[in-house]
Amino acid sequence: MLQRVQTIFMTIAATAMILMLFFPIWGKSQDNPEVDQDEYEYALMNAFELRYELRSDTSDKVELLGTQNTFLLSIGAIAAALVMFFSISRYKNRMTQVKLNALFSLITAATLVGTYLYTSKANQLFDPNLAGNYLIGFYLPIVAMLNNFLANRFIRKDEQLVRSANRIR
Repeated sequence: MLQRVQTIFMTIAATAMILMLFFPIWGKSQDNPEVDQDEYEYALMNAFELRYELRSDTSDKVELLGTQNTFLLSIGAIAAALVMFFSISRYKNRMTQVKLNALFSLITAATLVGTYLYTSKANQLFDPNLAGNYLIGFYLPIVAMLNNFLANRFIRKDEQLVRSANRIR
């Protein structure tokens, strides 16, 4: 039954992991409003790469200082979304769904840990005293894990209801 409420939560979780691929995860800028600078360093990370640039306000020129692949984050996000879509298709076997959702949680947690490790390493690029900002892409796996938790609650509730109905027969 695809019209169950847990299917909605699982769809939101999978969608959040897919959206992580398109939104920036972390950013850091050396832009200081107190100091009048013509150039400033800027780093931006998404699920595929970390870009480190030198930007010029006067000439609108951007010089690429370096990049680093972060494709492991995109692999984790895609794998988590695929596991969740597969879990949605297993609606007839609720215990299999619970196991697949546990696998989804592990993959999502690994993706979050990887994101944190990449950002802590990227924070050392320039001015380590200046902290970077976590952007919307960082919070999407947290949203996915929360929706996965809610889906598991409703799956277990359905399982208890089915078992209690079987006892009545």
